[in-house]
Amino acid sequence: MKLYKHKIFNCQNLRLRHQKNLSTSNTKPQSQTANTTPQSLLNAIKSSQWNFIKHLEYNNLTPSLISTTLSNLDKNPELARQFITHIDLNRLDIKTRCFVITVISKHPSPKHGVQLLKQLISIGSVSVSEIFDELEIAHDLVSSKSNSFVYDLLIRACCELRKGDEGLKCFYRMKEKGFLPKTETCNDMLSLFLKFNRTDRVWVLYGEMFRMKISSNTCTFNIMINLLCKEGKLKKAKEFILFMESLGVQANVITYNTLIHGFCLSGRVQGAWMILNLMKSKGVKPDTYTYGSLITGMCKEGKLEEASNTFVKMKEIGLVPTAVHYNTLIDGYANKDDLATAFGYKDEMIKQGIKPTASTFNLLIHSLFMEGKPDKVESLKKEMEENRMLPDAITYNILINGYCRLGDLKKAFALQAEMIGKGIEPTKVTYTSLIYALNKRSRMNEADDLFNNIQKRRILPDLVMYNALIDGHCSNGNMNRAFALLKEMESKKVLPDEVTYNTLMRGRCKEGNVEEARKLLEEMKGRGIKPDHISYNTLISGYSKRGDMVDAFNVRNEMWSIGFNPTLLTYNALIKGLSKTGKGDTAEDMLKEMVAEGIKPNDSTYISLIEGMAQVNSPVLNNDL
Repeated sequence: MKLYKHKIFNCQNLRLRHQKNLSTSNTKPQSQTANTTPQSLLNAIKSSQWNFIKHLEYNNLTPSLISTTLSNLDKNPELARQFITHIDLNRLDIKTRCFVITVISKHPSPKHGVQLLKQLISIGSVSVSEIFDELEIAHDLVSSKSNSFVYDLLIRACCELRKGDEGLKCFYRMKEKGFLPKTETCNDMLSLFLKFNRTDRVWVLYGEMFRMKISSNTCTFNIMINLLCKEGKLKKAKEFILFMESLGVQANVITYNTLIHGFCLSGRVQGAWMILNLMKSKGVKPDTYTYGSLITGMCKEGKLEEASNTFVKMKEIGLVPTAVHYNTLIDGYANKDDLATAFGYKDEMIKQGIKPTASTFNLLIHSLFMEGKPDKVESLKKEMEENRMLPDAITYNILINGYCRLGDLKKAFALQAEMIGKGIEPTKVTYTSLIYALNKRSRMNEADDLFNNIQKRRILPDLVMYNALIDGHCSNGNMNRAFALLKEMESKKVLPDEVTYNTLMRGRCKEGNVEEARKLLEEMKGRGIKPDHISYNTLISGYSKRGDMVDAFNVRNEMWSIGFNPTLLTYNALIKGLSKTGKGDTAEDMLKEMVAEGIKPNDSTYISLIEGMAQVNSPVLNNDL
């Protein structure tokens, strides 16, 4: 009993000290404070005299008065919420604001408290740790029986502001105080960490939940199943459903959809169908997302007829398809060069009253360029605009890249000007396409000027853009400029890759300096960049052109030793080198070897052989070949 009285006495002292601090935190004169008492302010709030409250002079609403009034509204959080919407919280100090938030945390809806905490965190002048400290003081003041929900709200605010690590620190501080965070709060953190691929954090937090006996709900398990799917652990993800059901937690449509999506993403569509049958047996009805994942998976596997049949089945059971479903089918058929069916789905979605999206048109425009039908592109672009579907940056990038590949630079640059005129900022992809096109026309001065102008627009060139420009200079024999760009990349911390080095090696081989190309191969190894088959084929081609067949075969053997099988380019380079050096018989042996390896010769192969036979007066090729 004495201990209980001592606790009450301490709490009252703490409340008095806190209110004293609040009353002295504002240094402005308070001559009119007496005109507004806690009771008169409380009466005004209860009678909804909001205009009166809103227009009270600055000094009349002191931190002390606000805190005292809110203490009296402790059991009416809705009225407290209405009150604070009519006062300027920004002029209050952190102590008073945290006191306000603690009272509001009792409101049935958590969004009000979360919003106030987000505003406080976003000010930036106080840390999340300091806010936690002040909430702890306010928490003890509001009521000795008040719950710990205000700390949950702080964690949720951190999550909404993408400050997951700060939220996790609050989680551990709650643990130290003996408070259990709510399951929903933990789910917010799990979801945030998973979104940013912080998988280690997800597992650590989930382990803490288990140790602290914080119950998991369906949402928790859905997050963990999603994590297992992302990690490629599909068997464990499937077992998780049995685990959650053993704990009395029922899987829902999101659970099964997550698993089906994971199987389809991993190319295991057959397994996804088994999950669909399982969810049906459990009485869980599939939705449009379920079928969308299956259709996407089948399209990726090239099973277009099955995808179309699944689409029909989806409609037959009463599910209404969306533009996403149609776009998936359009993309699938377009990739298989079946533009008639792709356009047919576009027409069907319009008939069904489903408005095509920018992605719909982008997919079709890209397909027309790939099929070499640029004449139909303009009409599709016009149709897009007629449907009030404004082209976006992706649309323009597809158009510019398409015309660049066709060599129509005038049209490509006109489109760039058009997108700028419409307020759409060109991207790195836009400029890379233009640089690539200028390279092919040997207009390297213009490519360099464009590259410099890009940087003046504060667009930082990336690896792909550098590689495109280096390729242009190597192709046009400007090796000094190419290596200057390599040096510039390094100074801007843009790390080169195998494409960069392969391009430089090709440039050196083109000028006959194969030794320098070989040094580049060793340099890329030293930098931890693994050479690929193109790297070795470039060297083989360089040595073969020069007639150094011993070195060429040595590189071929090196390829073999590290697990690279010779390709058509490898054999063509060797056959060409052998033919030029008068070793037609050896060249024919190489032809037999490549055929035995299942590599089909092409025109270049036979032309090289014919040239070799002409030099050594070799007999006609074996009829079997």
